Amino acid sequence: MEATNNILVYAAPCLLAVRNSWLEHLRSERRMADKTLEAYERDLRQFCTHLTGYLGHPSRKQDFANLKPIHMRGYLAQRREAGNGARTLARDLAGIRSFVRYLERRGEASSAGLTAMRSPKQPTTLPKPVSAKDALRLTDRGEQLQEENWVAARDAALMSLLYGCGLRLSEGLSLTMTDLGIQSPNNLRIVTTTLRISGKGGKVRLVPLLPVVGRALEQYLTECPFALECDDPIFRGTRGGPVQPAVVQRAMRLMRGALGLASTATPHAMRHSFATHLLGNGGDLRTIQELLGHSSLSTTQKYTAVDSAALLKTWSAAHPRA
Repeated sequence: MEATNNILVYAAPCLLAVRNSWLEHLRSERRMADKTLEAYERDLRQFCTHLTGYLGHPSRKQDFANLKPIHMRGYLAQRREAGNGARTLARDLAGIRSFVRYLERRGEASSAGLTAMRSPKQPTTLPKPVSAKDALRLTDRGEQLQEENWVAARDAALMSLLYGCGLRLSEGLSLTMTDLGIQSPNNLRIVTTTLRISGKGGKVRLVPLLPVVGRALEQYLTECPFALECDDPIFRGTRGGPVQPAVVQRAMRLMRGALGLASTATPHAMRHSFATHLLGNGGDLRTIQELLGHSSLSTTQKYTAVDSAALLKTWSAAHPRA
């Protein structure tokens, strides 16, 4: 990570060495995702910058030995003044806590001060799915705004995959022909009925592949003008490289405008729609948790609140006594 070298300006060599050891621990033993590692490293670097200004010298390992709430309050206040919200501040605190607890396990620090520090209160937000009708329109090839037919087939197949399997965008874009059970580029028939998805933190889950989604994928692969190896990501850009998430997000913004959808209609909203519509049609919460790959059932339980909110909205609009 090139950006990690910036910590050299704000950290003494002793702190840099233990920082590297901590990141390797998170990567190899905790098996954290690359994006999470980048966020944690950034949290530590930003705190070291603050601590350097507060102490008047580059941050040292011993400066973390007994951090007090006053140090953290000053840092969080500075971050809040810079326009960061409660979620960002809580994530900042999580990264610093992880580093200090690592030092504590080595007998080089105490996390008592951080334990006494409460995380900023999080705003209550609910997932914002699109309606079943709008979700189906987003997966319809005829509704796509792409000029090239194969690109329209690609976008329709990707939206079908996100909505039909409840995948994150990164999970969908990383799928290969091998994942789909395709053994040869000369035979693009999908034989698997279950996808093996590696999600956050390397957690693997099995997701059923609906026949309608399989047909959309086969149609796209048939029309794709680029030669694909079995281990290549199947979704390709107009120049032949893997599709970048920003390309998909931009296409979704165009679709929102054309279909008159709210700004909350994003690629990730298709995953929310998958869970909400399953739950609304009698799906079991624990099963939905497994399909989404959530580590905690409390994360999946948010969708019950979405379903209840939709029920109350319908009741208030239709009931004579509402």
